[in-house]
Amino acid sequence: MKHPVDAHVGKRIRHRRWMIAMTQQQLADKVGIKFQQIQKYETGMNRVSASRLWDIADALGVTIAFFFEGLAEGDVPKAPGADLMADKEALELVRSYYAIPEAQRRRLFDLARVLSDAA
Repeated sequence: MKHPVDAHVGKRIRHRRWMIAMTQQQLADKVGIKFQQIQKYETGMNRVSASRLWDIADALGVTIAFFFEGLAEGDVPKAPGADLMADKEALELVRSYYAIPEAQRRRLFDLARVLSDAA
């Protein structure tokens, strides 16, 4: 049975890898393991050791703390929709949003705010 923290760390690995458009194979190559191991980490089926998490953080350009963001002591996201970054559509939307030039992105953000207030 997978531990909720291992699942959370795995989701954060997948999230960051996806946000920088890196494949599981590319990450595995940088870390020096097989891509199947990355799959197991991302699903939370296998725990990531401290030294391996260090290597993954380096390969993804984040700090180790990144993988634990969203977890309070004793708190693990359980409710559906509680982890927005686990939603593939939300991740795609965020990545597309940041691909838009900043001035246009700001106007799009303002429009989204007005539309959500009207809903």
